[in-house]
Amino acid sequence: MTSSPGAPEFADSYLVEVLTEFGLALKYVRARGNTLYYLADDGTEVGVFDAASGFGSLMFGHNNPEIVEHAKWLLDQQTPVHAQFSGYSFALNLAAELNAVIRRELQTDDKFFALFGNSGAEAVEISIKHAEMDRGARIAELKAEIDTHVEQARTAVADGARLSADAAALVGGADFDLLAAEVARRNAQTEARPPLFLALEGGFHGKLVSSVQLTHNAEFRGPFKALAAQARFIPRDRPELIAKVVEDERATLLDVTVQDGVVDLVERDFPVFAAFLIEPIMGEAGIFPLSAQLAGALREACDTIGVPLISDEIQSGMGRSGTFLAGTQIGLKPDYIILAKALGGGVAKLGVVLVNEHRYRKDIELIHTSTYGRDGFSSRLALKVLQMLEAEDGKAYQLAAERGAKAKAMMEAIKADYPDVVREVRGVGLMLGFELHDQSNSSSPEIREAVEHEALAFIIGGHLLRKHQIRIFSTASNLETMRFEPSIYLSDEEIARVDAGFRDICQILRDQDASRFE
Repeated sequence: MTSSPGAPEFADSYLVEVLTEFGLALKYVRARGNTLYYLADDGTEVGVFDAASGFGSLMFGHNNPEIVEHAKWLLDQQTPVHAQFSGYSFALNLAAELNAVIRRELQTDDKFFALFGNSGAEAVEISIKHAEMDRGARIAELKAEIDTHVEQARTAVADGARLSADAAALVGGADFDLLAAEVARRNAQTEARPPLFLALEGGFHGKLVSSVQLTHNAEFRGPFKALAAQARFIPRDRPELIAKVVEDERATLLDVTVQDGVVDLVERDFPVFAAFLIEPIMGEAGIFPLSAQLAGALREACDTIGVPLISDEIQSGMGRSGTFLAGTQIGLKPDYIILAKALGGGVAKLGVVLVNEHRYRKDIELIHTSTYGRDGFSSRLALKVLQMLEAEDGKAYQLAAERGAKAKAMMEAIKADYPDVVREVRGVGLMLGFELHDQSNSSSPEIREAVEHEALAFIIGGHLLRKHQIRIFSTASNLETMRFEPSIYLSDEEIARVDAGFRDICQILRDQDASRFE
């Protein structure tokens, strides 16, 4: 199995080296529907079923004819791509249509203001910036209150009020000016603390400078911890730990009060945390849908802490779960919603953050910009994608649910036949995970060694590609779980092909015979 590889001398040389070792390095020359094509040695095209599909980007498949035709039409119409700082853009139309769908799903009349970028990771970065801007505004409001109280106390002291014993002890005397200066000094130290974020263990939110700090996998996050604000990670099955984590990080500002002629000190909670980011279906963790109970607990925790709940629907949104938002199925009520991947129809690079009007800080519109964010071509193409999703009373959502259910039933049947090999089948709609039991104690030295070097998932992927013409990968933080995210046009024949491929893998692992891996 070969394809005209090109020369990796100037890019991806190490990646190509690694993929070549497992037979995964191919140059795909054409794509349509759920199929990628490469050229065999004799020049003929070989089709491969693409179960990865851009990691959730292809709700309508590769190069969907309707989307491609619309893209060509937009270019023929000379749709403006660059019209920055004009105020009016096609992104406004897209924001309006997104609001119509989201407000229906969340059953709310609240507006959601849209901030656009070029990718999912960039949209996460925008949400982080907005959340920190919101935190900064809350801090400024708190500081203004304290400053007002200090001046009121100063006036009261001039009129005869005295310092309490605790206040006097802080500065070693009854001098109010010394007290005001010490309050300001201590508060400045607290205000200099960097923000913290909350996220779930196993979560994935991108690999850019800030977004990678919210990605739990230490392999991705570790080398860059010094670059940006950090996160505190909560086990997804232990939401009760949120309160403890918040208490452990608690910080306060000093405020002054005047009561019955006495100036005293009180503590005011300082906004340490900026936001809580979650995925309704945790993709890279191994395709773990959150429960309705956890969704409620997260909403309650965010209300208690006073921070926005940010729902990262980059991979799970746009109908993949069977509803426009995966969070809809668990009653999730987020303050921000992040969309990308499928929003561009598999053609345009587009991401968006939608912020509830009650959390929105309008100044962000002037201090965060992006050259290609909200461009006319991408916005109008995304409008087409929304129209296709909503057409025929949401037939696309129904297809995602129905096709996903059939694929999941196939996987469950394999699990029933190979309970010693398959640990669990998870997911909703066309975002499914097929998890194998850990093979680190395999009786096969070759399989044990592959697990030790985190190579078994690549070996399985290479085998499925070569023998069954199936392109599939494990999730990034759970290497035992194969992700399954094809388009809504998943056919019965493609399901049968995956059935045969997965059963082949299961039989090899049951027999502990690594020699049968191709």
